[in-house]
Amino acid sequence: MTGPRRTPLHEIHRRLSARMMEFAGFEMPLHYTSILREHRSVREAAGLFDVSHMGQLQLQGPAAIEAAEHLLTRPVASLPLGGVRYGLLCNEAGGTVDDVTFYRTAEDSVFLCVNAANVEKDYRWLVRHAPDGAGPANLSARTGMLALQGPASAEILARVCDGEPPRLRRYHFEHREVAGAPALLSRTGYTGSDGFEIYVGAGHLVRTFESLLAEGESLGLVPVGLGARDTLRLEAALPLYGHELDEETTPLEARLERFVKLDRGGFIGAEALARRRAEGISRVLVGFVLEGRGVARAGHPVLADGREVGRVTSGGPSPTLGKSIGLAYVPPAVAAPDTPLAVAIRGHAIPARVVDTPFVKAA
Repeated sequence: MTGPRRTPLHEIHRRLSARMMEFAGFEMPLHYTSILREHRSVREAAGLFDVSHMGQLQLQGPAAIEAAEHLLTRPVASLPLGGVRYGLLCNEAGGTVDDVTFYRTAEDSVFLCVNAANVEKDYRWLVRHAPDGAGPANLSARTGMLALQGPASAEILARVCDGEPPRLRRYHFEHREVAGAPALLSRTGYTGSDGFEIYVGAGHLVRTFESLLAEGESLGLVPVGLGARDTLRLEAALPLYGHELDEETTPLEARLERFVKLDRGGFIGAEALARRRAEGISRVLVGFVLEGRGVARAGHPVLADGREVGRVTSGGPSPTLGKSIGLAYVPPAVAAPDTPLAVAIRGHAIPARVVDTPFVKAA
């Protein structure tokens, strides 16, 4: 038997006294100090995440853009070089194979960042559906990935980049040297705060991580684990695959329709999604705030008028709001903001109400 995989930063995490956990087949840091402290550091200053468990796939060749157009719910051909989009891979029934970010790295090349638990599945999906000349490749083993997030992230990054400070707009990227290493630098993230994601060769990951921590210390930069990554993404109401999204759940139900361009058609799942939209969906993802004491967790029943109408998909305390928040699928009839609900926690129906999301808006 083999244990969980480790990123190249494993020994550094140990040296920094991280509490480790298994996630998506990797041993990853849950936190270094506390989830609350690290969460607040990202909201107020900056945090540095090892996210090298994420997957990186590529389509490259004369048929790469054609293949990407067929696979993704958003157009690829119109994406300029240096542009990034968020989109989804759907199956023939409209369910979600994965949610991804994709990068137009060349006229004949698209780079995809995929969820850690789905790397092999997504790669097989690309191989299965890509035509000759699309060149699907799995770059995950040789790619390291960091996320530098928070209001001080741009100033920190300027200290370790060659040349002019990065002036990237949101959802754009460029190739730069970061701490002396060739990197793909992207103004994206999964926290609801401003920030960057940095892709470097796995052999450069240790030096890049240590350089960023050293240069950013005076600006409040701290290493951050997956615990705060989850509370941050929940405050931003960002979906987590396996919770809000899966092979049975459509982007329409998850309220991600703005990332699905049905008018162009031609992608896998488009016909099924168009049919489902015309027929109407039976459930929709909502955000809620508990109005009584307790903490909503994934799997807790959601009640309306004493009757179970859904289940919590993600939930927990919001460090920023000081309240318990969560996401759940419920019928459209009880999905409007301010609709009263309840969450069954340890045999008690705790009052809750539907709220607009994100729970915390980016500064």
